[in-house]
Amino acid sequence: MTESFLPSRAASVPDKPSLDGLEDKWAAVWQEQDTYAFDREAALAGPREAVFAIDTPPPTASGSLHMGHVFSYTHTDCVARYKRMAGFNVFYPIGWDDNGLPTEKRVQNYYGVRGDAALHYDPEFVPPFRGDARSTKAADEMPVSRQNFIELCDELTVRDEEAFESLFRRIGHSYDWSITYRTIDDHSRATAQQAFLRNLARGEAYQAEAPGLWDVTFQTAVAQAELEARDYPGHYHRVAFHGPNGPVHIETTRPELIPSCVALIAHPDDERFQGLFGTTVTTPVFGVEVPVLAHPGAEMDKGAGIAMCCTFGDLTDVIWWRELQLPTRSVITRSGRLQGETPAWLEGTPGEAFYAEQLAGKTPFGARAALVDALRESGDLDGEPKPTQRMANFYERGEKPLEIVTSRQWYIRNGGRDAELNAALIARGEEIDFHPAFMRSRYANWVSGLNGDWLVSRQRFFGVPIPVWYPLDADGEPVYDTPIVPDESSLPVDPAANPPAGYTEDQRGVPGGFVGDPDVLDTWATSSLSPQIAGGWRNADGTGTDPLFDKVFPMDVRPQGHDIIRTWLFSTVVRAHFEHGSVPWTDAAISGWILDPDRKKMSKSRGNVVTPEDLLKEHSADAVRYWAASGRLGTDAAYDTGQIKVGRRLAIKVLNASKFALSFGSVEGDLAAQVTEPIDLSLLAGLRDVVAKATAGFEAWDFTRALEVTEQWFWSFCDDYLELVKDRAYGAQGEATASSARATLRISLDVVLRLFAPVLPYVTEEVWSWTHDGSVHRASWPTVDEVPGSGDPAVVGSVGAALAVVRKAKSEAKVGMRAEVPSMTLVGPDAVLAHVRSAEGDLRAAGKLTGILDYAEGDEVAARDIELVAVPRPPA
Repeated sequence: MTESFLPSRAASVPDKPSLDGLEDKWAAVWQEQDTYAFDREAALAGPREAVFAIDTPPPTASGSLHMGHVFSYTHTDCVARYKRMAGFNVFYPIGWDDNGLPTEKRVQNYYGVRGDAALHYDPEFVPPFRGDARSTKAADEMPVSRQNFIELCDELTVRDEEAFESLFRRIGHSYDWSITYRTIDDHSRATAQQAFLRNLARGEAYQAEAPGLWDVTFQTAVAQAELEARDYPGHYHRVAFHGPNGPVHIETTRPELIPSCVALIAHPDDERFQGLFGTTVTTPVFGVEVPVLAHPGAEMDKGAGIAMCCTFGDLTDVIWWRELQLPTRSVITRSGRLQGETPAWLEGTPGEAFYAEQLAGKTPFGARAALVDALRESGDLDGEPKPTQRMANFYERGEKPLEIVTSRQWYIRNGGRDAELNAALIARGEEIDFHPAFMRSRYANWVSGLNGDWLVSRQRFFGVPIPVWYPLDADGEPVYDTPIVPDESSLPVDPAANPPAGYTEDQRGVPGGFVGDPDVLDTWATSSLSPQIAGGWRNADGTGTDPLFDKVFPMDVRPQGHDIIRTWLFSTVVRAHFEHGSVPWTDAAISGWILDPDRKKMSKSRGNVVTPEDLLKEHSADAVRYWAASGRLGTDAAYDTGQIKVGRRLAIKVLNASKFALSFGSVEGDLAAQVTEPIDLSLLAGLRDVVAKATAGFEAWDFTRALEVTEQWFWSFCDDYLELVKDRAYGAQGEATASSARATLRISLDVVLRLFAPVLPYVTEEVWSWTHDGSVHRASWPTVDEVPGSGDPAVVGSVGAALAVVRKAKSEAKVGMRAEVPSMTLVGPDAVLAHVRSAEGDLRAAGKLTGILDYAEGDEVAARDIELVAVPRPPA
């Protein structure tokens, strides 16, 4: 008999066990006793295989957590708790992703401010609002300096993170709270800057002046991974260009880009345009001569079959511009408006005055209206515009379609322009075990479909500054080809606030001096280094690497949602591939979404979230965790309070059934040797099978299966076994059989509490404390070998079925369950009857069978010729 079955002190069972107050009680104990602390010294002294390291997702610290967070983060916690009980030293950090656009937007709304890089720092600044702003329009926001804005971001994110920590603790997530980070703290910024500088030194990071996606609302560049295609209303305009043999009609939804047209493009096999290839046409209204070229990307069956290429209307324009080496004639600026001065290529054309008077400085919408009127007047508009819905690219957090503007940005190579690197990164995906396995194809499809490198610079404030400066030439112009980089030991740095080594602040912005890069890194460029940040790839003092890093990296698992495979998962693989020549983790556990009643993803941006605080108070943390654990990896799940109520009922049953099972007195000695009765041996044989299946479930990342088999066994234990053996456990059938029942109850309880512990941490810890010192969460995971039971698992089910027919007969006769049965014939298959005979004493006691019990063979278990005698209720 293993020691885990032997209580180290006398049972201390409350008279009325309750779920109320368990979260506060045990959360305080776990915090005080460091129940979930990672043992750093043991990790350093032992083999890597003894550690289980989790690359926990750092939630975005903007606003509040919702049920989608509870769902996916609880999945990971169930696995972490299992691994800890299975003997692993679990490295389970938690971080907060607090830089980037979501934080800035929240700060703007909360305080009623917006950042303005032209303003100076005001140390006495007080924001106009603190969460009580009535308007969030940009025009109503007070402009503040970059540094003031960053201070407000820091203030609000710290407040949000405190609320997040409180909620995560209440849910029972077993992080080691001494291993935390913020993606904007000094260590994270230094780590991100160090990784970028090494990318730069190896040629993996580069700067280029190129067309890129631009969000006019947030005023920042946007990466391909952040795109979201949405329907957008528009109109098709059939427009005539002037060709050598008459008009050449194209169809476009963006006629305002005609002044930026650089070519007409058709498919090389399209017979309609063979005579036009190699010639030129002139643009309507403006009269600019442009070539007619062939490209296989043109679609013969779309629109007029020939399209104008503008710089730039969409990503196809960018591809044509690059591959056909076309000139750049951009008219859309970063502000989202057409440039205010007449472009050089329009000077001296028929459209020069029209642009200056009708288009300069207008929004695309206003310019479109003006140009359509001009096309009507010139006769170049064929028919009237036809309404349509077109797919437009949006920034995933934006509200207006993206524009494509030319700007200088930083990129990290990711295989979008390098077939060899692309193949290598796809191969990295093959080194990772995805759970569920089909999620690997999402990774591979994304990587193979990339059409550009990873744009990592952002024109924002609250982020990790790009750690480079540029020398200024004699004319005060930046020399971008020779950036000035800091020493790694000096990180983190802010080039906008600190001069580079060898310069003084008074040389900033003057000829012969320097200028700092004004941009920050994309938030994914920092969070893609979460394994390195948490694991200590860079020591806090910048003097090398923490020796712990080799004990936790590559980590064992990355848990995350399937929607950010293309961003967080892929970018983390890219950084590990370049820096370490490996994958960042061996496994990826991919959660589905939580859906609202309309089957839409629950998210703060959609405004359809349910926050968990009230649910935790009403139903308990264990109940909410039960709901989360009932959803399998990779599968979207509906938010369902009914399932939460089922979880609460289960948690209450664990309390009450455990109290009942412990009410028969203490059990001493070798418990396994005392189990002798067939039905007791049967119950434990079934429990052995449950242990095997639950363990296999967790090992296969199927915690839902582990919960299902445990719960199914537990309800049978409560509904059938406890009722059948309670008379015997009280000693009514002799001390020997009583000892067998009591030992079975204690063994069963000891095992099932540990099986439930990863999902129901509070109620299992409470019951465990009644008979044990120490935490159930530091107890060993049960094994098949420690559960005695050589009996037939079917015995319990057969006797339970017999008891069920007796109960049914009493119910149909409308008598109480205490009614006596003077005589009955039990019908059933021979095997079932044999099982019942082996436990007839228990059936008689549970069913109040006081007289003759006959047996008759039949196909189904049933009661025949049953006689019932009602017993009056005892007086209250």
